[in-house]
Amino acid sequence: MNGAASEKSIIDLDGWLQSPAGEYVRAWEQRCLDELTADIFGFNAVQIGLPQIDTLAANRMPNKWQAATMSSSVQQLALAPGGRQIAVALDFADLPFASQSLDLVVLPHVLEFASEPHQVLREVERVLIPEGQLIICGFNPASLWGVRQGLGRITGHHYLPIAGEFISMPRMKDWLKLLNLGVTRSHFGCYAPPCRSSVWLNRFAFMERAGDRWWPYLGAVYMVHAIKRVKGMTLIGPAWNKKSAAANQAVPATNRK
Repeated sequence: MNGAASEKSIIDLDGWLQSPAGEYVRAWEQRCLDELTADIFGFNAVQIGLPQIDTLAANRMPNKWQAATMSSSVQQLALAPGGRQIAVALDFADLPFASQSLDLVVLPHVLEFASEPHQVLREVERVLIPEGQLIICGFNPASLWGVRQGLGRITGHHYLPIAGEFISMPRMKDWLKLLNLGVTRSHFGCYAPPCRSSVWLNRFAFMERAGDRWWPYLGAVYMVHAIKRVKGMTLIGPAWNKKSAAANQAVPATNRK
């Protein structure tokens, strides 16, 4: 992200996350991310943006980074929890990591506020190892919150951050497919109506279970879990199996007992 517009996008999102609706979203995303990342193994994991959420809290990799832009304030950088190291990038479309060096990348609400979301995805694909994993968080335009935001563009009373360009789940899957990032799982949450008070949001908490069962694709927020597929790669058995088989074939039949 770069430029005044991108900096304004970051400020808008940061401020919104402190609202009752923002806290509601953060709580759901933290629970879902803890469940998703707990069993992802490797050595190097990176969270890009949004230090208000510790997306790698439940992950057990030895090396974890928080990637932040130069426009991020010192206070935001200090928010990086869990003892993660800070990796400062001039632009999320130009990450300071070597190619094929990361096992896991998490993008919490980055693409919808990026000036070049396609380039950000291409950069993530570059730094992921083969079979590396990617988790994306985004606002779902096909939800009650998305409809409320659409009306806000007409009335001038917005519910979600005004600077965001929200990406639908089918569109996101198409982008990932073009980069050989195969989607393995997707999750939706935050089914409560777009209320502005925490009291009313909590009153509609029962809709989380109902939404998962009856209208699972209409949650206000989604997560996409994808794996980097490399064409031509096939999983093979341990090398000793092949050596053992070759040795057996080389032994003359008359010498076998």
